[in-house]
Amino acid sequence: MNMATKTEQLAAATLNDPRWSAVVARDHAAEGTFVYSVKTTRIYCRPSCPSRPARPENVQFHLTVAHAEQAGFRPCKRCKPDQPQMAEQHTTLVTKLCRFIEKAEQTPNLHELAKYAGLSTYHLHRIFKSVVGVTPKAYAAAHRASRVHNELLRNNTVTEAIYSAGYNSNGHFYEKSNQILGMTPTNYRSGGTHTEIRFAIGQCSLGAILVAASKRGICALLLDNEPDTLVRDLQDRFPHATLVGSDAEFEQLVAKIVGFVEAPEIGLNLPLDVRGTAFQQRVWQALQEIPVGETVSYTDIAQRIGAPKAVRAVAGACAANALAVAIPCHRVVRIDGGLSGYRWGVERKRTLLDREALGCVLKKTR
Repeated sequence: MNMATKTEQLAAATLNDPRWSAVVARDHAAEGTFVYSVKTTRIYCRPSCPSRPARPENVQFHLTVAHAEQAGFRPCKRCKPDQPQMAEQHTTLVTKLCRFIEKAEQTPNLHELAKYAGLSTYHLHRIFKSVVGVTPKAYAAAHRASRVHNELLRNNTVTEAIYSAGYNSNGHFYEKSNQILGMTPTNYRSGGTHTEIRFAIGQCSLGAILVAASKRGICALLLDNEPDTLVRDLQDRFPHATLVGSDAEFEQLVAKIVGFVEAPEIGLNLPLDVRGTAFQQRVWQALQEIPVGETVSYTDIAQRIGAPKAVRAVAGACAANALAVAIPCHRVVRIDGGLSGYRWGVERKRTLLDREALGCVLKKTR
């Protein structure tokens, strides 16, 4: 066999190997499945290495880094295949930053975080948001809000709780206390006993529907077949609040919401009392921007909020939504278009989507 023939055979073997297409495409999805080596340079690389691909006749594939090194190859200094993947490095770094934020007596600013991480402020901000789904500032605010909740229940005075949670002045906290707690600090310490929530139960084609509202807006829209189950759910959500039955004015609000459930194309423009973590609120805001009659995937939502890797967290935020139809988590489906879990039942989800699609068709024909 002459040299030209042998070279052609080696090149053909590489070109026919499906892993070669991943190398040419610098496919990050292939990370961890193999590495490849180049015999002329005696180095091995990740599939996604940004270097120009070697000639196919000089390439060999290895299942693991260990196999490549046993064959006498050394790691590429550019893609560093012997080190954890970049995503793992980012996750490890952001985890350290989260612990740093949580342990700090005063919330560190972006420059302090960047100095701690050894990165530029821009790079740190981008990495943190891609891993967590929210900015460092939003994460710190959510953590501090959680500390406020705990400290208000543990400390003797509201002032002690505010300073223990990391606020450096009463005034700065009270500016945002209603947003953080949904009520005054004193009412929160007493279990929300002075918070009044009005509610009523109506009937719609989806079964029983409970509508509840605080002074800030609608705080619960719950669906079930049994009205008693809805009342217990509301009591569990607001165990110390004063629950007040409906009056004629509130009944009109319930009728408006029932009308929206039956004909979603009419829209629903009501103030909402949305309570959740910073990440959940980002997801819920994105859900409210989905037009009637359209669906998106959990992956789409994750990308829209700037956290493409947080698909599971997006699904969790959808499951935590307590405002059925008003925050339309029913418009989120699997990436293949299939209907996944819905806290009020997949059949209700299918009915809502079918009704919205039909409403849009009828609206276009008018």
